[in-house]
Amino acid sequence: MDPAIITLSVLAVAAFLFITELIPLAVTAMAACTALGILGVLPSKAVYAGLSNSTVVLFGGMFVIGAAMFKTGLAEAIGVAVVKKAGTNEIPLMAAIMLVTIVLSAVSSNTGTVACLMPVIIGICQAAKIPASKELMPLAIAANVGGTITMIGTPPNVIVTGALSTAGLPTFGFFEFAWIGVPLSIIITLYTLFIGRHFIPAKNGGAMDEAALKAAKEEAGAGGDAPKSKVKMWISGLILIGVVAAMALNLKTVPRHTAADPGASLCVDTGRLRQNDASPGMDWVT
Repeated sequence: MDPAIITLSVLAVAAFLFITELIPLAVTAMAACTALGILGVLPSKAVYAGLSNSTVVLFGGMFVIGAAMFKTGLAEAIGVAVVKKAGTNEIPLMAAIMLVTIVLSAVSSNTGTVACLMPVIIGICQAAKIPASKELMPLAIAANVGGTITMIGTPPNVIVTGALSTAGLPTFGFFEFAWIGVPLSIIITLYTLFIGRHFIPAKNGGAMDEAALKAAKEEAGAGGDAPKSKVKMWISGLILIGVVAAMALNLKTVPRHTAADPGASLCVDTGRLRQNDASPGMDWVT
């Protein structure tokens, strides 16, 4: 059979499984390239060659840096400060939640951002007698749209940039996504504040929220209720700023993955993150 027909057939099956999620996404991805090798479309050495791409190193480094930011409590501290200043009025609170979530999601894990802000938001909603769902839905929406602002905001942005680089084509700049991401974030925020909020069902937080929160924290490497050190927060913040700045400047001598890897090492070497905490901070499915 023509290799092109085989490839299109495998792609069609993979696309169906990605859409329906009948099996885990990571399994679908690995099975597709394995099938191409077994069917003779790809030589055995090329089946998993993509895993040696520098994009994989970039992912690993940024996941560890993000985990350090959540583990030290920096993300939570930023979220608490912004959200509490907004007060208990539904609309200003919603605006503050979406703003801080968009900013944090642009440079870190969407899951970790949501995990850190959820308990604060649920607590404020209970005190103000506001249905928790009215603020948690905007939180989830903002976490997704915030990732579209920078190259590292969400895995697809990095994957596309890596694919362009591998193909020898001009790549996207670090903040080039912001030309679409920022206007999109503004539009989504305004729509949610003035129109969308009327369609959000009123549901209060409960025991299930706590279970979901614990699972999200563990997945993002943000678990643990130990007292947080302000020094650790500052150092993890400076490491993140340094890595983001190096990526944004797009220095020829410091490729993006080269900036992320030392940043991740610094998080461990300076004690911001224990070695055992770095692995849970990785999104292995990605």
